[in-house]
Amino acid sequence: MRTPLLSLLAAAALLLAACSPTYNWRDVSSESAPFRAMFPDKPASHTRAIDLNGLKVNMTMTAAQVEGTTFAVGAAEAPDAARAEAALAAMKTALVNNIGATVTSEKARTAASGSTRSAAIDIDARGKRDGVPMRLVGHFESRDKRFYQVIVMGPEQSVSKENVDMFLSSFKLQ
Repeated sequence: MRTPLLSLLAAAALLLAACSPTYNWRDVSSESAPFRAMFPDKPASHTRAIDLNGLKVNMTMTAAQVEGTTFAVGAAEAPDAARAEAALAAMKTALVNNIGATVTSEKARTAASGSTRSAAIDIDARGKRDGVPMRLVGHFESRDKRFYQVIVMGPEQSVSKENVDMFLSSFKLQ
């Protein structure tokens, strides 16, 4: 009697696993920086010291990976708004160089409203890592002393427009 029950439970578990969505989108609020974003799976966070062209900061990275594609938001704080804005180009360059990429499109903008200063850079880049064609879509943003990198990076054929749009458009500063 136990064998048929175990077989039934095993079959049910396999059926449920087959029905689980690959992209299980969830709204995530950061505990370390004022942002929200939709991640395609439960993200993990870690903080590490980085050097962005001489600007040494602790960056907290919140990321999830699905089918070899990474969805990540990095957040850090600079001593002032000008250095936060300068960090955007340094982050962009480091990520593009990481996959030996060529930027295929880039848009930059800056704004000031009252005492708030902000800047953003949006890129789409293609390169290779270990011989595999890679794609990097990134949004780099500063607001006053805080700065962020919001990226989707993975094998080129796995980075879909729908998932990129879902992730990048969900990023909101609070």
